[in-house]
Amino acid sequence: MTESTAYKFDGLLQHDGWMMPAYISLDQQGTIESISETADPNIFYSEISGYALPGMQNAHSHAFQYAMVGLTEHHHAASGQDDFWGWRNAMYQLALSINPDQMQAIAAALYLEMLKHGYTEVAEFHYVHHDLSGHPYANQSELGERLIAAAKEVGIKITLIPIFYQLGGFGKAAHDHQRRFISQSVDDYETLFASSRQSCSFYENASIAYGIHSLRAVEPSIVKEYCQSDFEGLPFHMHIAEQLGEVKESSKYLGQRPVEWLLENLNVSEQYHLVHSTHMTDDETTALAKSGARVVLCPSTEGNLGDGLFPLPLFQEAGGKWSIGTDSQIGINPFEELRMLDYRQRINSHKRDTFTNESNSDSGLASIEHLVTNGRIAMGKPRDHFFQIGHSFDALIMDAQHPLLAVCSKEHLCSTIVYGSTIDMHLGTLVNGQWLIEKNKHQKESEIKQTFIQTLKTLNNR
Repeated sequence: MTESTAYKFDGLLQHDGWMMPAYISLDQQGTIESISETADPNIFYSEISGYALPGMQNAHSHAFQYAMVGLTEHHHAASGQDDFWGWRNAMYQLALSINPDQMQAIAAALYLEMLKHGYTEVAEFHYVHHDLSGHPYANQSELGERLIAAAKEVGIKITLIPIFYQLGGFGKAAHDHQRRFISQSVDDYETLFASSRQSCSFYENASIAYGIHSLRAVEPSIVKEYCQSDFEGLPFHMHIAEQLGEVKESSKYLGQRPVEWLLENLNVSEQYHLVHSTHMTDDETTALAKSGARVVLCPSTEGNLGDGLFPLPLFQEAGGKWSIGTDSQIGINPFEELRMLDYRQRINSHKRDTFTNESNSDSGLASIEHLVTNGRIAMGKPRDHFFQIGHSFDALIMDAQHPLLAVCSKEHLCSTIVYGSTIDMHLGTLVNGQWLIEKNKHQKESEIKQTFIQTLKTLNNR
């Protein structure tokens, strides 16, 4: 941005509801200088007939898997592998095929689509580290750096989470299909992490977090020792209890279920962001909520893989907090993720108040609150308000002239957006005050899409 900017919106969403109208001014870097329901007579405001929502947070992404969307839906009963573990074999084949240029091309195309759908920040749970033969690149974070380069190209913010991945399962050596993922020791992972941190310095909107793939992928004694650290106050991410088979193997190898072992052996706290957490007992669910740890739910992927149903009502009742991720990229619309999460719970509970509580009767606002507030914490960037003076203006702007919104009352506005919106309701997406998506287009869209198409042709997996 070369000069300060100011907007008048029909409405702007905060934690306590809508500010209508809303006047907002930004400095040259896109940082918010003022927010008000009244205009400053000394400021010229560009009038936008739209409603400003906080930019959405994608708290769990494996970017490379975007290249395999739709490729695992031919089901053969005789194979006996039409489950998560069969899908995983297909994922390994893709992971063993991608070079750095292709990784960047896939991620750029994906991140562009995320921006279109309202995500302004992504947490990239990154475990494809090494070259095609399984050896470290000269730049150990070569592939992580390509993810950062892709984020920079499209303008989305990124939290890179280089993942510690050591084993092939509980008590099992890594197999050859996992050769690009493996750090043999804590020292190897720390070297990778340091290289990844250096790569983040090349993009002002990149940050770093810690992560272990899962209890099955790192020797539990090492997990226990390593997690004595406070991770420098940074977020810590881990898959856990996603699959029934994983729970069974954990019980056999550790003598405890995954979440049970985690809570007993680690100092689990609000720094922890536990992905999926699908299969828990009632006691585990309550204890996890009370620990302060947050879960990252990925409804489209969890549904596509047949993972199971997260015990959301009990978790929330115990004070549990959650965010949303796109994981395998089978779905990248944050509002669809919220709808899927809600409707599955309604089918199970036969009730319609999945997200609400005594202090908030608006399902739309309550779900956005979880997604944004806890998503920001998953990125290591907590805030007190959706839009806050001194912080960047990252926003999804909804079209106030869309028929469903044009005559909508303030009371029903959030839920109309969450439960009734499609992408044609979007006016655009801003990051650091800049319109990166306008009228469903990105300035670099043609180039990014053509490079992605050529990458898919070269991979020849379709």
